[in-house]
Amino acid sequence: MLLATALLGLVLLFLWRRNQGWYMILWNEFFLEPVRNLVMGDSKEQRILRYVQQHAQPGDPQSVDTIDTYCSQKEWAMNVGDKKGGRAMGPLGRLHSPDGRGMLAPRFPVSGALVPKLQALPPALWPLAEYASITQQMLDFAGLQDKVTVLVGASQDVIPQLKKKHDVDTLDMVFLDHWKDRYLPDTLLLEECGLLQKGTVLLADNVICPGAPEFLAYVRQSDRFECTHYPSYLEYRQVEDGLEKAVYVGPGLSGPAQP
Repeated sequence: MLLATALLGLVLLFLWRRNQGWYMILWNEFFLEPVRNLVMGDSKEQRILRYVQQHAQPGDPQSVDTIDTYCSQKEWAMNVGDKKGGRAMGPLGRLHSPDGRGMLAPRFPVSGALVPKLQALPPALWPLAEYASITQQMLDFAGLQDKVTVLVGASQDVIPQLKKKHDVDTLDMVFLDHWKDRYLPDTLLLEECGLLQKGTVLLADNVICPGAPEFLAYVRQSDRFECTHYPSYLEYRQVEDGLEKAVYVGPGLSGPAQP
């Protein structure tokens, strides 16, 4: 029994060294967070919102970077983070047209690094349904309630409604940071629904850890996209990760989008 336990420990140590990112995410998401939620009687997202409300300045989007202070010093969250958020500023920073449209698909309500850039264009956020209220409260606190529309629903349901229901012709920028297995299906759906125009930027987070290999293979091999990879680290950790920027250049020679 003792030998079996020791062997299991060695196996887990080996897997930890090879997949530190995955183990860290699983440890935080499925052990630490549920325990904290049970003990404290609220959710991590509620705790982050409360911290921002206590430490940031109402109506000042720049001050909402206290999200990153909380997540780096108090409780890890699957958030863009301050370092990778800086990488995202380039594609976001080019969108200053009042007629521009952006779409952000975050699993977490809003990144502290991205909140100030939400002033540059009228985007829409579609967080997970259970985070919608917290997302709206975060935007209200930052003074962005009149600039950002919060859409609730699964991405595969929201995307086809954008043209008719939300009067969106095409998108200038799409930030993908939700379920990684939805990156490719949602990209294909955006193409199918005619929401991408020449120059539309898809910016995808966590393409290395946890990883989005199908999405990477598709955009990198497609003649409809020009791709740039930005190596980085998993938010608030020294675990290899990266952002992928895929610029839509048109329908190309390969015809309709296919996985």
